[in-house]
Amino acid sequence: MTKDLFNLNFRDLGGLATNTGKTRSGVLYRGEGPRNFSAMQTAQLKSLGIRAIFDLRSAGERSEMPHVWQNPDCRWLGLDINADLRVFGNEGRERLLLGRDPAIAIDTMKETYRAIPALLVPHWAVIVDSLLANNVPALINCTAGKDRTGVSIALFLELLGVSRAAIMRDYLKSSVFGENMSRAGTIEQGFVGTFGFLPSSGQIQALIGVRSEYLDAAREEVERQWRGIDNYFDDAGVDRTARSALQAMLVE
Repeated sequence: MTKDLFNLNFRDLGGLATNTGKTRSGVLYRGEGPRNFSAMQTAQLKSLGIRAIFDLRSAGERSEMPHVWQNPDCRWLGLDINADLRVFGNEGRERLLLGRDPAIAIDTMKETYRAIPALLVPHWAVIVDSLLANNVPALINCTAGKDRTGVSIALFLELLGVSRAAIMRDYLKSSVFGENMSRAGTIEQGFVGTFGFLPSSGQIQALIGVRSEYLDAAREEVERQWRGIDNYFDDAGVDRTARSALQAMLVE
């Protein structure tokens, strides 16, 4: 079986059509955390010359499974986006104990996604400043690479002028994370270790997968709270000048 890096939930965000061109390749990557990387995949990752890592995992997740592959000149930033069932504590656990209906897990995931845009606001200026200081190629990751990373990438790509349809297509590619878990046979062990019990099979699929309504819930929250992507990034301290600089840097 091949151990290629791109068999994981990891990909280059280049080549996506924008309203002025297409996103540059080899500049920005998205990925899952380092837990599932083989030695060969870690070597491939290191060979990309990543110069900045924007790690959206909680402090506990980072401590349990730290990045150890990066070169000395790589800037690593732990940004603590604590909207994930792994870091919800008893709240997420208690919801799943209400019953075995998949709708419980789906609603929990949608609520999680609605929380992520606001949690990202304090971090966007740091991310943008790092990119504009030419700390590229850069990697944005969380643990699964699909939820916290999925929302952050979706918002960032919209800022660059990528259509929502193309953003959704990229997001849905992260189904590979759950597919890999199923093939590896690690689902039961992972859930029992995290929650102390095994949710129903329908709930598990809702939790490890990606669904368009999840990302829609995050985008609807941006509209509800900020009335659009420009206002959202204004509130995050990323002004028009910075946005124009990002367009010039990341779109060809």
